[in-house]
Amino acid sequence: WSVNKAKQYVPTTPYGHVIGDGIIFWEEEQSFTYVGRAPASNWLRYHAATGGYDVEIELDDRSPMRPMGKPVTRKEWRFQIQGPNAWAVIEKLHGGPLEQLKFFNMSTMNIAGKTVKTLRHGMSGAPGLEIWGPYAEQEEIRAAILEAGKEFGLIACGSRAYPSNTLESGWIPSPLPAIYTGEKLKGFREWLAADSYEATGSIGGSFVSENIEDYYLNPWELGYGNFVKFDHDFHGRDALEALNPAEQRKKVTLAWHPEDMAKIMASMFNPDGEAYKFFDVPLANYASSNYDRVVDADGKTVGLSMFTGFSYNEKQALSLATVDPEIPFGTELHVVWGEENGGTKKTTVEPHKQLNVRVIVSPVPYSRVARETYAEGWRTAR
Repeated sequence: WSVNKAKQYVPTTPYGHVIGDGIIFWEEEQSFTYVGRAPASNWLRYHAATGGYDVEIELDDRSPMRPMGKPVTRKEWRFQIQGPNAWAVIEKLHGGPLEQLKFFNMSTMNIAGKTVKTLRHGMSGAPGLEIWGPYAEQEEIRAAILEAGKEFGLIACGSRAYPSNTLESGWIPSPLPAIYTGEKLKGFREWLAADSYEATGSIGGSFVSENIEDYYLNPWELGYGNFVKFDHDFHGRDALEALNPAEQRKKVTLAWHPEDMAKIMASMFNPDGEAYKFFDVPLANYASSNYDRVVDADGKTVGLSMFTGFSYNEKQALSLATVDPEIPFGTELHVVWGEENGGTKKTTVEPHKQLNVRVIVSPVPYSRVARETYAEGWRTAR
């Protein structure tokens, strides 16, 4: 690892369970930037504060919204230019050819006379960039991108549409942080604020257990098995070395049956019939961490469905799941959609009846283009 390279960061607890994940950018010799969800960020901040390190942490929290009236400011803006025509847009903005670096390598480009930092990315399998710079420049940069992209059909993707690429590319973004038990994590729990993600998050779905540890997952179950290397020390190493990877659940995509999806959607318009859990599109999750039971023909739980929605590109309802290792692609299973006993009291849950939805076990990523293009281990199942 060196300057101008990024890595996916997946911390585990001393017990070998995943806390969260995000991307760490090595921007300068003594400067790193973490971008991602709160659990892994909080873990980093905790160790920086308590570990006796010579380190300074600067927070640049994401805005709760991006109002054009500009009441919210940040240190940096961050955009992605993605899609099959992304590189044509990028080179038009740059004013000429731009080297296509290797995946997760970093450089710079020119946009509207400004030097912009870049990360070689590719959410759709095609070459793309994540770009960032000082927040004061963001409106000018954004306008330049949209203008340059007009001839290529570029549109601004909003917060509702953005998660659909996660379904296609195969990233499970919000497993429950595995930090709620264990004496070795007591200090971390006491350090967390009362309004932290870990303190205020919710669990939704048909999988219910009185034991919070039943919601914990290890790296292999989330598709991070290729990231596990025992050539260095890290939290959870001993616990992970004791596991047999071949016996762990594996990450898959579940393709939901169109007839069952039609039944769910139609129930909204039948006042005299059964009401099933509302399936929002493109993202159907309704809690911070979603856990739906995946069952076989005998009703045995064989996995957990964890991120659910609709892919317009595939014209398919999909979910990302972790299932027992012996289950092959092509197997028909069922996702138990909806919560038991008519639903919990969460504000995102209306009274409803559970429905067993037929699903087909499919590869990760589901998108053929992404599956054939992504670097090994990035979002593949093992």
